[in-house]
Amino acid sequence: MSLFDDVLDDSSFAPEQFGPQEGFAGTLLAASACDGHIADEEVGTLVTTLVRMKMYQHVPPHKFNSMMDRLMGVLKRGGPEKLIAAAVPAIPPELRETAFANACDIVLADGVVEPDEKEFIDDLMIKLEMDKNRAKTIVQVMVFKNQG
Repeated sequence: MSLFDDVLDDSSFAPEQFGPQEGFAGTLLAASACDGHIADEEVGTLVTTLVRMKMYQHVPPHKFNSMMDRLMGVLKRGGPEKLIAAAVPAIPPELRETAFANACDIVLADGVVEPDEKEFIDDLMIKLEMDKNRAKTIVQVMVFKNQG
């Protein structure tokens, strides 16, 4: 335990509630960072995924950048765990499988699946309340997509 833990209130790092856009983007950003670093390929996949989605089409660039800065702040202060804890509840039920599939795609983007990334995907499946067989099918499809 740190000396700061006795003095500082950890709740000061709690982010405001996220909306669906922040929840979805935050989940993908946490997937990018879950192994301790964010690879260029992961960033590319993250940005490409978000800008292609309908829910971000009418977000002006300055608002999109502000949202990503806010998410990065949560990530830097609390790590992927804190970011995912705030992000997942904001994802609408109809986008949970989509978020999971895209998180898998990001984890696979750099060509290596680290143990931390495997654990992250397993935990994400649980947090998104997904059926294990459905999640396995999504993982298989994403592996096929990223081969070669």
